[in-house]
Amino acid sequence: MPTIRANGVETFYQFDGASRAPTLMLSNSLGAHLGMWDAQVPAFSDRFRVLRYDSRGHGRSGVPPGPYSIDDFGRDALALIDGLGLDRVNFCGLSKGGMVGMWLASNAPGRIESLVLSNTSAQIGAPEIWNRRIETVRTSGMEAIADGVLERWFTSDFRARAPQAVATARRMLVATPAAGYVASCAALRDMDQRKALASIRARTLVIVGSLDVATPPSHGQAIAAGIPGARVVELAAAHLSNIEVPTEFSAAVLELLAA
Repeated sequence: MPTIRANGVETFYQFDGASRAPTLMLSNSLGAHLGMWDAQVPAFSDRFRVLRYDSRGHGRSGVPPGPYSIDDFGRDALALIDGLGLDRVNFCGLSKGGMVGMWLASNAPGRIESLVLSNTSAQIGAPEIWNRRIETVRTSGMEAIADGVLERWFTSDFRARAPQAVATARRMLVATPAAGYVASCAALRDMDQRKALASIRARTLVIVGSLDVATPPSHGQAIAAGIPGARVVELAAAHLSNIEVPTEFSAAVLELLAA
């Protein structure tokens, strides 16, 4: 199992694709691990060396004591890039992963070649909403929030027609360490990157889901308005658009990277 100590955290990562190809780094959402990108790997690895990793508190990576911050997640990703001897990467992150992408592009601009920010926000949710979720997981575990999260992750139509994909996503969610999830919720609760957007110079695509209630299209449009030259693609999906409409998601990302 390939791991590296990145910013003091044992970080699980995986490469796919030719070693000499340019690197495309993928960053997971809250409550997910690197398996959330399985549908993208065949198309992406044809042209890129795809780097996936489990963020702190998730999957097979370490679970340091919380609460975490967006700076922690950003420094983890930068330390992973450094530790693997990479110079510049193309970066694609969804939800929490997109928040990491904004941090990297504003704090380490020389390391980001191009940027995809999907189903994400520069500032998200009232503190009391996050605090309620934190308390629920602390007292009752991940199962207590699973059904509600899945309703935000996927449209009702997708949940009805793709029960196996939804079941896989549910297993991924409930397997997330409760301590890591709670500490990560605190990072999202306290994050505000709105002022940092204007400093981003990487070629940027913002992907929004027309049916996303967790990070509505207006959140993505606000990000694109704040980043010079950014453009928006809207997909007919809810929050995990890369799983709900994988072909359309992959095509949008590859179009940006081919430009």
